[in-house]
Amino acid sequence: MGPLDSLIANLSRLPGLGKKSAVRMAFHLLKADSAYLTELGRQIATLKDHIVRCSVCGNYTEIDPCEICSDVRRDQTLLCVVEQVQDLMNLEATAEYRGLYHVLHGVIAPLDGVGPAELGLGRLERRLSDGSVREVILATNPTLEGDTTVLYIHRLLGAKGIKITRLASGLPVGGDLEYADRLTIARALKARAGIE
Repeated sequence: MGPLDSLIANLSRLPGLGKKSAVRMAFHLLKADSAYLTELGRQIATLKDHIVRCSVCGNYTEIDPCEICSDVRRDQTLLCVVEQVQDLMNLEATAEYRGLYHVLHGVIAPLDGVGPAELGLGRLERRLSDGSVREVILATNPTLEGDTTVLYIHRLLGAKGIKITRLASGLPVGGDLEYADRLTIARALKARAGIE
């Protein structure tokens, strides 16, 4: 296997990239100037040297603890549990949530060998032990694994006297009822809210 084929094979391992996208990227890189390629290569090679997981919440950060955990203006009584850092970033982009986060870096998936221990749920439990958090928002994806994780965390924290909520799920804004599947409609009915 030559260097171009090897590059295409490695690029196609990236999430969301198939063989065709990897080929396009490889040929784009072949056309790029050397300074760009050198800088890109340096950034990739040193990525793990500069980015760590926050020791408090699990967010990726250059400083530990991260900026969110260090921000005293955030609501210290709210804790949003997310599957991945990308979910945290999406919630932050709304500018609607001003509490703290806890990143699981996955969900309970027994078939993939991921159980509660692999998610570090003991760390979440210890984090809540001081009693400062009054509400935990479970923001996992509405999948079988996400639902399993929610149920496990709910049982884990249920006796602690902490309010446990979950993000509403159902119909997307601008979506049509006629195109929604039954599960989405059922979740929308279950998560219905009053009109304000």
